[in-house]
Amino acid sequence: MPIDSDISGIAHVIQLAIAPVFLLTGIAGLLGVMANRLARVIDRARNIEEKLDQLDGEAAARAQVLLASLTERARLASWAINFCTAAALLICTDIATLFIDAFVGTQLRWLVGALFILTMLALICGLITFLREVYLATHTLSIGKRVVK
Repeated sequence: MPIDSDISGIAHVIQLAIAPVFLLTGIAGLLGVMANRLARVIDRARNIEEKLDQLDGEAAARAQVLLASLTERARLASWAINFCTAAALLICTDIATLFIDAFVGTQLRWLVGALFILTMLALICGLITFLREVYLATHTLSIGKRVVK
């Protein structure tokens, strides 16, 4: 096989891999946001736990409810990160499969398609879980009745 056709074949695979690489970049951005939210939830829960011994009665009960909410939020954020990380791993596997198909000459188009579908499912699950965490955060928000002037 002439070298020119090998180079054009590899160039075609690189062109095919561009879209998944952009998707990988987007997932990386999402993972950054999700990890930041998880870190803030954990920091807030640790802060409340440190002050819990100093609270009494109704304040301690409110703190326990808040800790339960933060625990659920941390669980959801963790699952969102897990799903999006799985999506990133699947898209990396998809890109590698594209190149293996080009170099070895196998017919792995069905695997490329299946991996991409699995990537989308994992990403959808991650986004839904993240949306649930945001919903929980906004619906358990308690802002005092004081008016700031």
